[in-house]
Amino acid sequence: MTETITSEPAGKRGRSGSVILTDRMCEKRVTERVKIYDRKCPGLYVSITTAGAATFSFKFTDPETGKQRTGWLGVYSPTFAVEDARSRVYGLRGTGAAALAETFRDRKVRQAKRGTTVDEIIEERIEWMKTPVRKPDGEMRPRIETWGNVASHLRRFISPRLGKKIASEVTKHDIATLSNDLVAGKLGVPSVANARHMRRAASGLFNWAAEAGRDYVTASPCVNLPKLDPEHPRTRVLSEDEIRIFWHGLDRDDLPWDRKTRLALKFELVTMLRSGELLAAHRDELFDLDGENPRFDVPLKRVKKRRVIQQPLSELAVEIIREALISDEQQYVFASPLGDQPMNRKVMATALRGTKVKGKVKTPGICALLGLRPFTPHDLRRSAATLAGDLGFDDAWIAKCLDHAASRKQEQIVPSVTGKVYNHSKRMKEKRAVLDGVAAELRRIIGEPTPAAHAETALRLVA
Repeated sequence: MTETITSEPAGKRGRSGSVILTDRMCEKRVTERVKIYDRKCPGLYVSITTAGAATFSFKFTDPETGKQRTGWLGVYSPTFAVEDARSRVYGLRGTGAAALAETFRDRKVRQAKRGTTVDEIIEERIEWMKTPVRKPDGEMRPRIETWGNVASHLRRFISPRLGKKIASEVTKHDIATLSNDLVAGKLGVPSVANARHMRRAASGLFNWAAEAGRDYVTASPCVNLPKLDPEHPRTRVLSEDEIRIFWHGLDRDDLPWDRKTRLALKFELVTMLRSGELLAAHRDELFDLDGENPRFDVPLKRVKKRRVIQQPLSELAVEIIREALISDEQQYVFASPLGDQPMNRKVMATALRGTKVKGKVKTPGICALLGLRPFTPHDLRRSAATLAGDLGFDDAWIAKCLDHAASRKQEQIVPSVTGKVYNHSKRMKEKRAVLDGVAAELRRIIGEPTPAAHAETALRLVA
């Protein structure tokens, strides 16, 4: 039986004097609620209601406060009779007054936690995720750096359906039903991806809530859930004609999108970097732009796998950087129109698809303006990788350019040597060959001459 505690004083109605308590007394019928105290075990009493329910409780004095407290022991039944209740009290007394009081306090806290709602633990977890902690590079950043996405999934998918429920009462059936409804479109657009995001967020939430010291739940309900249908990977790759139209279209003066945004789109196609990795490019992260081995060092805080990327820069990439850096005072390569600061990480995707207000187009996207089938910034990475594959480069070399290469070392470590060693490593030569080859192929597609030295080097390495 679980023992709990109440801070409320005992009821006064129907109180009997001390007697030797028996099972028969616990079974008698009463016309009003009565409490019968046990003479044999001081402090123990049974409370009997008019419905015939008899419950055992135990009174004791809290040595810390000097006040009398009451602990609930259990409901009378053939398996928990008077002698069982007495034995429970004797055992509790044997721990000592201080330990006894602490035991009941802990149980009261646990009981209160068991009554916490899902919404309450959602907000507590969000605060925990966004709390700044020191990262491997020495900077203070949120404990979970993608906390914004997780918070969105918790609040959008889980809170509306389960937020008011007691967290400890949520079952795997509740999670499975919510997942099925997301897939079926009962909560918006049918989406397997949203169901997957919900499950991942819920699993993290309840596992966190079950950790020692929190104990909001005894175990996560996100177990033995039915498998979701597989999501088909995106395969959008721009053809040569689309690349040509896209590249030259970005140079049109009548496009409603900022020139830096359009240069960033070109830069992603040329470098194979992710939008979040390149948009905040800073002068201090660029090296040897006038030399033979120009490169861009992306700090680990902007990298998906939290490891520094050292990306070689082709001549085409350097040309884009030089155009974007319009003054010596400008620190960020793709500076926002609002000032010398990074652009929003979603600006490239927004520029491609455009914006809408109440279902009506406010600003047409670049794809629509150029007559291209819609695509995303990530599709530019895929298109560049496809070009490299068609040129005959090894898949392992291409994977390194995409930062897909597996590392046996700890990923969240800043390289101790970031200059000459990396520039002349085999890995850097392979990446440079791929990116120079892609740049040469892009120049051919868009109709620009390719620098002979770099073209010959790339072809020789492929061979």
